[in-house]
Amino acid sequence: MKKLFLMLFAMNVMSELHAQNQTILLYTDATPGLKGQVIPEDSKTTDGITRVKDVTQPALIVYPAKKKTTDATVIICPGGGYGILAIDHEGYDIAKWFNDRGMTAFVLKYRLPQEELFDNDEIRPLQDAQQAIRIVRKNAAKYGVSPDKIGIMGFSAGGHLASTASTHFNTQVGEITDPSVSVRPDFSLLIYPVISFGDRYGHLGSRDNLIGKNPPVDKIELYSNDKQVSKDTPPTFLISSTDDFVQPENSIAYFLACKKNKVPVEMHIYEKGGHGYALKKKGRGPVETWAARMEDWLKDRKLLK
Repeated sequence: MKKLFLMLFAMNVMSELHAQNQTILLYTDATPGLKGQVIPEDSKTTDGITRVKDVTQPALIVYPAKKKTTDATVIICPGGGYGILAIDHEGYDIAKWFNDRGMTAFVLKYRLPQEELFDNDEIRPLQDAQQAIRIVRKNAAKYGVSPDKIGIMGFSAGGHLASTASTHFNTQVGEITDPSVSVRPDFSLLIYPVISFGDRYGHLGSRDNLIGKNPPVDKIELYSNDKQVSKDTPPTFLISSTDDFVQPENSIAYFLACKKNKVPVEMHIYEKGGHGYALKKKGRGPVETWAARMEDWLKDRKLLK
């Protein structure tokens, strides 16, 4: 009896682990734009942060809520300056936060703009974000979510990707398109996001990695997403702090553009917090409550209960 109990317990644990880590490849055939063969991902953990690069098989990692209380969902884009993905604390840990509140979540392991790996490398992150939205929207019933309550969330450069998906949705980029499925997110959660690629307050490291050094002015304009906001941009929630090296003017510019275009928007700027904190508790003061403010916003919009 004891052996049977232990066996059933082990099977249950394995089942839960499998459910929490179900992986959906974005492309079942060859990865678009890949110059060579699929290579192993480079994943290293230092200073408590896991950094992933060399993603040649982009994927969605599904985190189904055990006790689902909402049919809304969110696709999470980790940050990392378009040079790495901070996949744990800006990805998996965030998905678990949503699970605890009854929401199924997806972590997007997107390709980085690595010229040595991909042709036309600058479009690959956005291509992956749009493909992720397509997959979730097409399979909404399978995952128990509503096709018109699919949000996108991003941290730092992941926030730039999320804001790009939220403003460039009228053009489906890359080799795979499907005009029958909208790639517009239904809401955006932008946490200490890179928004602008301009010289005044843009994050030049992210800019250099995505579109190269000394890019033409029209390309800087194209990827400065505060300049791409329209009346159709989804409702947005923004977090920044004044002492962040990704300057809060990024969030402020996006906030003002949303306000000008009558897009529902809420923004919180904290005096202190720095960058890259996500849900890590490091004695940073009031900024540690940012997730509670986001929860309030989601509840107000009937996306969480």
